[in-house]
Amino acid sequence: MREIHPHAESAAEASRCAGEQGKFWEFHDSLFADAAKLDNPDLIERARTVGLQEGPFRACLASGKFKASVDADREAGIKAGVNGTPGFLINGVFLSGAQSQAEFEKIIDTQLSLAGHHLTQ
Repeated sequence: MREIHPHAESAAEASRCAGEQGKFWEFHDSLFADAAKLDNPDLIERARTVGLQEGPFRACLASGKFKASVDADREAGIKAGVNGTPGFLINGVFLSGAQSQAEFEKIIDTQLSLAGHHLTQ
Protein backbone atom coordinates (compact mmCIF):
# COMPACT_ATOMS: atom_id res chain seq x y z
CA MET A 1 0.00 0.00 0.00
CA ARG A 2 2.90 2.36 0.66
CA GLU A 3 3.90 2.05 -2.98
CA ILE A 4 0.47 3.20 -4.18
CA HIS A 5 0.05 6.06 -1.69
CA PRO A 6 3.43 6.91 -0.14
CA HIS A 7 1.85 9.62 2.05
CA ALA A 8 -1.20 7.64 3.16
CA GLU A 9 0.16 6.88 6.61
CA SER A 10 1.05 10.51 7.32
CA ALA A 11 -2.46 11.45 6.12
CA ALA A 12 -3.90 8.91 8.57
CA GLU A 13 -1.82 10.40 11.37
CA ALA A 14 -2.95 13.90 10.35
CA SER A 15 -6.58 12.72 10.51
CA ARG A 16 -6.07 11.64 14.10
CA CYS A 17 -4.47 15.01 14.85
CA ALA A 18 -7.55 16.69 13.34
CA GLY A 19 -9.66 14.47 15.58
CA GLU A 20 -7.97 15.99 18.63
CA GLN A 21 -9.59 19.27 17.59
CA GLY A 22 -12.95 17.65 16.88
CA LYS A 23 -12.58 17.82 13.09
CA PHE A 24 -11.74 14.22 12.13
CA TRP A 25 -14.59 13.80 9.66
CA GLU A 26 -14.13 17.23 8.06
CA PHE A 27 -10.44 16.46 7.54
CA HIS A 28 -11.23 12.91 6.36
CA ASP A 29 -13.70 14.22 3.77
CA SER A 30 -11.16 16.73 2.48
CA LEU A 31 -8.62 13.92 2.01
CA PHE A 32 -11.02 11.84 -0.04
CA ALA A 33 -12.10 14.86 -2.07
CA ASP A 34 -8.52 15.15 -3.40
CA ALA A 35 -6.33 12.18 -2.51
CA ALA A 36 -3.51 13.33 -4.81
CA LYS A 37 -2.29 16.00 -2.38
CA LEU A 38 -1.06 14.25 0.76
CA ASP A 39 2.39 15.65 1.52
CA ASN A 40 2.95 17.73 4.68
CA PRO A 41 2.37 21.19 3.13
CA ASP A 42 -0.90 19.91 1.63
CA LEU A 43 -1.98 18.40 4.96
CA ILE A 44 -1.32 21.70 6.72
CA GLU A 45 -3.27 23.60 4.07
CA ARG A 46 -6.18 21.18 4.52
CA ALA A 47 -6.01 21.77 8.27
CA ARG A 48 -6.41 25.51 7.66
CA THR A 49 -9.26 24.89 5.23
CA VAL A 50 -11.28 22.83 7.71
CA GLY A 51 -10.68 25.35 10.50
CA LEU A 52 -8.07 23.61 12.63
CA GLN A 53 -5.72 25.56 14.87
CA GLU A 54 -2.52 25.34 12.86
CA GLY A 55 0.00 25.40 15.73
CA PRO A 56 -1.41 22.44 17.65
CA PHE A 57 -2.00 20.55 14.39
CA ARG A 58 1.62 21.05 13.26
CA ALA A 59 2.91 20.03 16.70
CA CYS A 60 0.77 16.89 16.72
CA LEU A 61 1.87 15.92 13.22
CA ALA A 62 5.57 16.54 13.99
CA SER A 63 5.38 14.55 17.23
CA GLY A 64 4.48 11.28 15.52
CA LYS A 65 2.23 10.44 18.47
CA PHE A 66 -0.20 8.48 16.30
CA LYS A 67 2.39 6.65 14.19
CA ALA A 68 2.37 3.44 16.25
CA SER A 69 -1.41 3.15 16.23
CA VAL A 70 -1.62 3.87 12.48
CA ASP A 71 1.06 1.23 11.85
CA ALA A 72 -0.85 -1.26 14.04
CA ASP A 73 -4.08 -0.55 12.14
CA ARG A 74 -2.28 -1.07 8.81
CA GLU A 75 -0.84 -4.39 10.01
CA ALA A 76 -4.26 -5.53 11.27
CA GLY A 77 -5.74 -4.66 7.88
CA ILE A 78 -3.05 -6.64 6.04
CA LYS A 79 -3.69 -9.65 8.29
CA ALA A 80 -7.41 -9.37 7.52
CA GLY A 81 -6.69 -9.42 3.77
CA VAL A 82 -7.11 -5.71 3.06
CA ASN A 83 -4.71 -4.63 0.32
CA GLY A 84 -6.17 -1.26 -0.61
CA THR A 85 -8.85 1.27 0.10
CA PRO A 86 -11.67 1.28 0.51
CA GLY A 87 -12.00 -2.05 2.26
CA PHE A 88 -14.86 -3.16 4.48
CA LEU A 89 -15.46 -5.99 6.91
CA ILE A 90 -19.14 -6.63 7.48
CA ASN A 91 -19.60 -9.16 10.26
CA GLY A 92 -16.38 -10.82 9.12
CA VAL A 93 -17.21 -10.74 5.38
CA PHE A 94 -14.61 -8.79 3.39
CA LEU A 95 -15.75 -6.40 0.67
CA SER A 96 -12.97 -4.78 -1.35
CA GLY A 97 -13.05 -1.58 -3.35
CA ALA A 98 -15.78 0.89 -4.13
CA GLN A 99 -19.05 -1.04 -4.20
CA SER A 100 -22.68 -0.29 -4.89
CA GLN A 101 -25.25 0.00 -2.14
CA ALA A 102 -26.76 -3.25 -3.46
CA GLU A 103 -23.53 -5.15 -2.67
CA PHE A 104 -23.57 -3.90 0.91
CA GLU A 105 -27.28 -4.72 1.25
CA LYS A 106 -26.72 -8.25 -0.05
CA ILE A 107 -24.03 -8.97 2.54
CA ILE A 108 -25.95 -7.30 5.36
CA ASP A 109 -29.18 -9.12 4.48
CA THR A 110 -27.34 -12.45 4.35
CA GLN A 111 -25.66 -11.80 7.70
CA LEU A 112 -28.96 -10.75 9.30
CA SER A 113 -30.61 -13.86 7.92
CA LEU A 114 -27.84 -16.05 9.33
CA ALA A 115 -28.06 -14.30 12.69
CA GLY A 116 -31.84 -14.78 12.77
CA HIS A 117 -31.43 -18.47 11.89
CA HIS A 118 -28.96 -18.96 14.73
CA LEU A 119 -31.26 -17.15 17.19
CA THR A 120 -34.21 -19.41 16.45
CA GLN A 121 -32.27 -22.63 17.02
